Amino acid sequence: MSTTVELPTLKPKDFASDQDVRWCPGCGDYSILAQVKKILPTLGIPRERFLFVSGIGCSSRFPYYLETYGLHSIHGRALAIATGAKCANPDLQVWVVTGDGDGLSIGGNHLLHAIRRNVGMVVLLFNNRIYGLTKGQYSPTSEFGKKTKTSPLGSIDYPLRPLSVAIAAEATFVARAVDVDIKHLGSVLSEAARHKGTAFVEIYQNCNIFNDGAFSYATDKGTKADSVVYLQHGQPLVFGKERDKGIRLNGVVPEVVTLGNGVTEDDLLFHDEKMDDSSLAFLLSRMQVPAFPEPLGIFRRVHRPTYENLMKQQIEDARSKNGAADMAALLEGADSWDVT
Repeated sequence: MSTTVELPTLKPKDFASDQDVRWCPGCGDYSILAQVKKILPTLGIPRERFLFVSGIGCSSRFPYYLETYGLHSIHGRALAIATGAKCANPDLQVWVVTGDGDGLSIGGNHLLHAIRRNVGMVVLLFNNRIYGLTKGQYSPTSEFGKKTKTSPLGSIDYPLRPLSVAIAAEATFVARAVDVDIKHLGSVLSEAARHKGTAFVEIYQNCNIFNDGAFSYATDKGTKADSVVYLQHGQPLVFGKERDKGIRLNGVVPEVVTLGNGVTEDDLLFHDEKMDDSSLAFLLSRMQVPAFPEPLGIFRRVHRPTYENLMKQQIEDARSKNGAADMAALLEGADSWDVT
């Protein structure tokens, strides 16, 4: 006689560890942590099947604060370690928590390859446009001309655009949210967690100590409506305090228009997150304040076989064709030799 084991009903508090959360007061990381803890119980997955992997940085303290498996790894290597964990145990739900420094500088190469492989994991990139843990140096996403301790005359590096990089690497899920827009952030995280493949989420995160107000245009009530456009699948790109502005294409170039005087919503660009061609998502990822409102939401969501499933199938096919492996025969085969 078979029996069904019911999983205990989990709540956000069940995912809170006994560790004191130690970020600077007012840090955007608190908000992100709270939303992640709200999302995890809704997934119907036991706590022992979650793995959070981080690199180095303020955001990388994340695994300590969750009652799940966690691994605080080394600088820039979180994606490589997470890939190995997912391939070794595909039943894990793997989350990677990284920052604009950890993930895009020393970790940039690993990020690209995890994305192009479509490894089944959620990648949260906290972008505060600064190195916070090491006290305020400019990062790969800092704006041109940024004055910091390591660029007192202004940075002469052109910044990376994380979503553009991810889309160019053919990410199957790409999204952006803001730390304090908690309802929207929670919905994006929920969709990312349910995606099969690499889900890449850039989160605008305020560092109130070393780069306070970097994204104020996207959070302040006085500027937000004109500086942000929310992406909704199948809907036109409309924004503004009066919902009277929109984005349309002039050939292949986006432009801001005012509705009325012959311009209607039907003339605007309609968002399609499910396009297999990534050109629209890439175009949206290039839109930046002040020339355009910056898009928030899901840029791209398509489906491809995951790396771990392809690897599993390849191994099974090889075993079916060649039989069980013989390690001794491999080590003692024709390509070995004795050194005397």
